[in-house]
Amino acid sequence: MSDWEQRYQDGDVQWDKGEPSPGLVDWLAEKAEYPTSKVIVPGCGFGHDARAWAQVGFDVVGYDLAPAAVKGAEEQTPESLANASFLLGDFLADEPCDAFDYVFEHTFFCAIDRARRPDHVEACRNWLKSKGKLLAVHYMLPKDEEGPPFGTDREEIIDRFSTNFELLSDWTPRSYPHRTGLERMFLWEKRD
Repeated sequence: MSDWEQRYQDGDVQWDKGEPSPGLVDWLAEKAEYPTSKVIVPGCGFGHDARAWAQVGFDVVGYDLAPAAVKGAEEQTPESLANASFLLGDFLADEPCDAFDYVFEHTFFCAIDRARRPDHVEACRNWLKSKGKLLAVHYMLPKDEEGPPFGTDREEIIDRFSTNFELLSDWTPRSYPHRTGLERMFLWEKRD
């Protein structure tokens, strides 16, 4: 049993805010129309972000390695959101189950051990179609923080992702009250 599964079973899910990322909600609201696109949300937890994508018409797969998270996401997703599904798996190690137009990650990068960060960059590249987009909300904590969450900064994000992705924009999003000013959103496009 993984540490993440144990946390879910123990109810130690302080990262779960019971709602999608405010930055994602705002980004989705700014888009006037949506193409038929496929989205994967690694580390989806109880699926709040995945449901936000599905509610505006995207086909979404929430992906998590904790069985209790996947079960909770399925239980919290109404039947009317048939375009949202949830799968158990390790995003960093698994072969992609499909090619996606978007990878959306909400503080997934800071949740994984620093040694696995190169695996994360490679996984995002592998799961995306040509010219696919990576939309990410990063939690900017000091790098000396013991984790999870593990600290990062804008410089590290740019350094790690810019080889495989072109940065389209980055900004400080609206966040949960205790994270105001500590999150940064990045929109990347996969390089061919």
